[in-house]
Amino acid sequence: MLRRTVAGLALWVAMAGALAAQDGQVWVQVEALPTIDRARLSAEGYSEQLPDVAGYYIGSGWYAVALGPYTPEEGEAVLENLKAEGLIPGDSTLADGSQFQQQFWPANAPSTGVAASSDNAEAQDPAALPAAPTAPVAIPEESFAEAQASEAALSRGEKEQLQAALQWAGVYQGGIDGAFGSGTRAAMSAWQSQNGHQPTGVLDSRQRAELLGAYNAILDDMGLETVRDETAGIEIELPMALLGAPMTEAPFVRYAATDGSPAQVVLISQPGDQSRLAGLYEIMQTLEVVPEEGPRERTDEAFMIEGQDTSIHSTTYAWLVDGQIKGFTLVWPAGDEDRRARLVDTMRASFRRLPGVLDPAAGDPGEDQAADLVSGLQVRQPQRTATGFYVDAQGTVVTTADAVGQCSEITLDEATPARVLGTDPALNLAVLQPQSALAPRVVAGFRATIPRIGTEVAVAGYPYGGALALPALTFGTLADVRGLNGEEAVRRLDLSAQAGDAGGPVLDESGAVIGMLLPRGTGAQVLPDDVSYALDAQTIQAELAQAGITGSVSEDTASLGAEKLTRDVAGLTVLVSCW
Repeated sequence: MLRRTVAGLALWVAMAGALAAQDGQVWVQVEALPTIDRARLSAEGYSEQLPDVAGYYIGSGWYAVALGPYTPEEGEAVLENLKAEGLIPGDSTLADGSQFQQQFWPANAPSTGVAASSDNAEAQDPAALPAAPTAPVAIPEESFAEAQASEAALSRGEKEQLQAALQWAGVYQGGIDGAFGSGTRAAMSAWQSQNGHQPTGVLDSRQRAELLGAYNAILDDMGLETVRDETAGIEIELPMALLGAPMTEAPFVRYAATDGSPAQVVLISQPGDQSRLAGLYEIMQTLEVVPEEGPRERTDEAFMIEGQDTSIHSTTYAWLVDGQIKGFTLVWPAGDEDRRARLVDTMRASFRRLPGVLDPAAGDPGEDQAADLVSGLQVRQPQRTATGFYVDAQGTVVTTADAVGQCSEITLDEATPARVLGTDPALNLAVLQPQSALAPRVVAGFRATIPRIGTEVAVAGYPYGGALALPALTFGTLADVRGLNGEEAVRRLDLSAQAGDAGGPVLDESGAVIGMLLPRGTGAQVLPDDVSYALDAQTIQAELAQAGITGSVSEDTASLGAEKLTRDVAGLTVLVSCW
């Protein structure tokens, strides 16, 4: 059948329900959940978009959320259309209602009218169903067949959590994949034997509760609650005893810790496709809450990022389904690995996609917004920045040795990784080689002759780090062709430069490079504010030659004018970041 709009589908579903015959009727079973609290929340969520939502106790401590009733033909059509529209899970099925017992949704529902076995006392006795959402649910005993049925209703995340619990219990060594193969079955049998149960290889509902209860005991003081964010379209268990009120700024909903610790949770919700998922994957890795060290995986439909440093350990999952990207990040203090790993498992197992996604314009950034924030999250900042400039067509860069000392990573213009090709600490000169191909628009042309004292000069640099997209020009004059102590390799400038300008090219009026600006302080010597030093062009060229690089020489002497000079230095000058 043709795809319909949500409103059109809802109307059509209602009509199908009205036409359903009582004989041979079927239901679309959307979910089966192990607690009445979660089942009520699920039914409430579906009822906001679809009619004929009902909830039934189905025995063995499980609760079904269903749509209907319909005739078999209508039920099949409703199932396929709602799955195609992404309004119900892809594993939704048709049910004949034989397992439906006491109806718990809607709350004021009359007798269900669903046939139940006359010898099923639990189905006939409404007292068997917990009346209050907060009341603990007693888990009945199950036969082997009932245990198999209740296990089959588990989500993949819940199955993965069981495998993680078996691994924690020391009986399972396999992968956490949600697939119950021979290894998982053997682990279940071993756990049953160790805990006084018959080793059937299938855990019943009581045994699963026992195993998970012991596994999750470490989380008891966290106040785990099922949080249902209708705006973001996400349901998930969160440690709300530790977290404050949510702050929404698309595509994130952020929960910060209330005790001042670095712990926080970020829910991810945005419309998108494979390209936007890939973009989000890159953006997440620029954030402070995602340290650089750690495994990363990405496919066309999902990604996982783990990051760890001395302060925090974070884990991010995101999935693309039906044009919507949803996921979460858990940020946790480093050194508390047991609770962190357990909490990640719980969050992933409980993660549910609800209808809806954050509006890209959602949230009010207010006065706290800044250029170094992404939707309220701090972008990772380098240890320091400096300036450099291109000296050949392959993108080789020169800068100061101070700029790249003790860096775990060096980037050019915040995007291209680079390595140190050579360095001379005595001259405070470093030569950098990009680790991916670059094609500079402008390459330095070194002045062939010594400039005349009094020549007007300009320094191009990034005095404010990456805050400005283009380099700034600072103008001055050549005060001397030597240093104050007669140093031959430097030029003295009458020019007030800032720290971030160090490493930038010093140019004459023709745009020829006469030197590289040096940092203002060298050891115990600090120059006056209006005095700067530049390493001269000839010394730079000699160092490049030792590294196997031939610098270009400029023969032009005509003045470029301020406008063209400004345009040229934008292609010549590079922001060097030390991470």
